[in-house]
Amino acid sequence: MDLSNINFLAVAVGAVVSFAFGSLWYSPLLFIKAWQEGVGISDEEFKNSNMVKTFGGSLIMIFIMSLGMAILLRGHEAGDIDWQVGLMHGLYVGIMFVATGAAINILYQNKSLKLWLIDTGYQVIILMIMGAIIGAWA
Repeated sequence: MDLSNINFLAVAVGAVVSFAFGSLWYSPLLFIKAWQEGVGISDEEFKNSNMVKTFGGSLIMIFIMSLGMAILLRGHEAGDIDWQVGLMHGLYVGIMFVATGAAINILYQNKSLKLWLIDTGYQVIILMIMGAIIGAWA
């Protein structure tokens, strides 16, 4: 696979901005309490979890996701891609693949619609962020 036309700086910035957005999304300001309730994790369990593993693993997965967005977007001709096209690709991938896949898991796990909205909302938004950043730098 030829990755020579991938802007790895845009991929990295897309990943870091998305990761930072997650720290807001899953914070006391927004959805951490509802998310904890939805997955059944107490404050004590959350505080005692291995944060290096969780955050480090998440950052790696987000970087891979951002790289995937760049690979998807590079299928366009030069000049055909901008931040809006990237944003829309993120929305399409988020809704048509991530949200539907997560919905299947939520149904089988018998989890709440609220948990699905929190987790899927985050995933769709970060894909849009990544797409917009990568598209702007295409």
